[in-house]
Amino acid sequence: MKYLEAFERTVRTHANDTAIVTDDGEEFTYDEFDRRSTQLANALDERIPSEQCAVLAVNGLPAVESMIAGQKRGEATVQLPFRGSTLELISMAETADAAGLVFDDANADIGLEMLEQGEFEVAIHAGKRNISHDAVESYEAVLSGVAEELRDGLPDGDECAVFYTSGTTSEPKAVCFDQEQMWLGATQVVMEHGIDMTDIAIVTTPWYHMVTSDAWLYPHLLAGATVVLHSSFEPTEALELIEKHDITGLLAVPTQLNGLNDVQAKLDYDVDSLSYIRTGGSVVTEELIERTAALLTENVYNTYGMTEGGPNLTFAHPSVQDDHPGTIGKGSFVWELRVVETAPLDEHPDPTATVKPGELGEIIVRGSGRSEGYIDNKRAERRSYFGDWLRTRDVARIDEDGFLYIVDRVDNMVISGGENIYPTEVERALGSHDDVREVCVVGLDDDHWGQIVTAVVVTNVPVNEDELDAFCKNHESLADFKRPRQYAIITETLPRSDTGTIQRERVIEQHFG
Repeated sequence: MKYLEAFERTVRTHANDTAIVTDDGEEFTYDEFDRRSTQLANALDERIPSEQCAVLAVNGLPAVESMIAGQKRGEATVQLPFRGSTLELISMAETADAAGLVFDDANADIGLEMLEQGEFEVAIHAGKRNISHDAVESYEAVLSGVAEELRDGLPDGDECAVFYTSGTTSEPKAVCFDQEQMWLGATQVVMEHGIDMTDIAIVTTPWYHMVTSDAWLYPHLLAGATVVLHSSFEPTEALELIEKHDITGLLAVPTQLNGLNDVQAKLDYDVDSLSYIRTGGSVVTEELIERTAALLTENVYNTYGMTEGGPNLTFAHPSVQDDHPGTIGKGSFVWELRVVETAPLDEHPDPTATVKPGELGEIIVRGSGRSEGYIDNKRAERRSYFGDWLRTRDVARIDEDGFLYIVDRVDNMVISGGENIYPTEVERALGSHDDVREVCVVGLDDDHWGQIVTAVVVTNVPVNEDELDAFCKNHESLADFKRPRQYAIITETLPRSDTGTIQRERVIEQHFG
């Protein structure tokens, strides 16, 4: 089934139910949402027939309408990450052959810069700002000027969206998904959480991410639930929305959960309605699960995935957390996962070389929801896609019960004195120090050792290197050869991606030149 077909069923069944609530209080029924997305599809088809449109917007009505409008046209919506620079965003739009650009008030300045420096046939501004530009049309005027019934011949394809990988270890790569792949992913998430028409979900992570689209927005719209759009994440505002709207579901990456927990511990909002939280994107510690369970809800789902694979590859039900702390669970409904012997980055892993429980290996996956490759990078595609399999480059351990635990990235491995060291192991150990707030471990080139393990530590109170070194020496889970030989002790937070992943290259550049 295509996602659009499933959405049409939702509209028939839940026409008068609330689909969208914006954080400034506007509400739209499924019927209104369907009508407006059809008008946007018609307007874009008149202006750029059979061509794709890029959207640069925060979590708001235009962003979500564009997701459905693209499917009604059959042309992928190019979901631009609004935190990129002008040149990066132009390059992303060009890679996806986007002929149109929709932008909102929050991104108006950079949107206008893109129009001046890029090549777009159509530009539409959604918002209340006064935009003086001859080439820019008003979003609401564009919608009001077209029919409410979908134009003949639409959709003329089955594309859904273009997403961009996070780019934490390389330049972001463009990935296109069709509507069947998105339907599979959304249905999978409905099954994972048991989402239904009574649910009310808050959207706090940027809509342009795969996880927000196919693991949150699409599943809730598929089930006829209500989504509350939080345009730009702020913990206090998010908790206020949870209390105000009796939110049942929350998607938040670990850094967001930490912020929500900190505020909730002080202000104690009424969050009794919150029945499930979905997290992932970076390492989820046992301590974070315990604190979130105490302050927000006990039902915390830990998930694991990658843009190339759709919404997620695994999920850990809350019920397994006690016996398997830190697990990312097992393969989700439409996926087969294997943990195999790690291969060099320029070779493909052997799918038959599975590791034994307790051993380390790399996760590879296959399933119908997998993307077909990258739009713009055939070299990277050859390294990640092989046969039916997708290489994750994530190192994991599998226990006797089949539960998975992420150890680190193959790309991050430090080789010091001939020993393979995964930074996450060291980060977990240092992170358990009472005075350490954040840790990033990297390998720096060294003439004698090849690389030396180096830690950038964010502290709550003054701590010296000798104290940290002694802590590592006495830590029962950290072998001596893995402990850092060099430190940078700082007070500012570490640079992270939208999904909470530490940007290691930036850390190295900032602190070691």
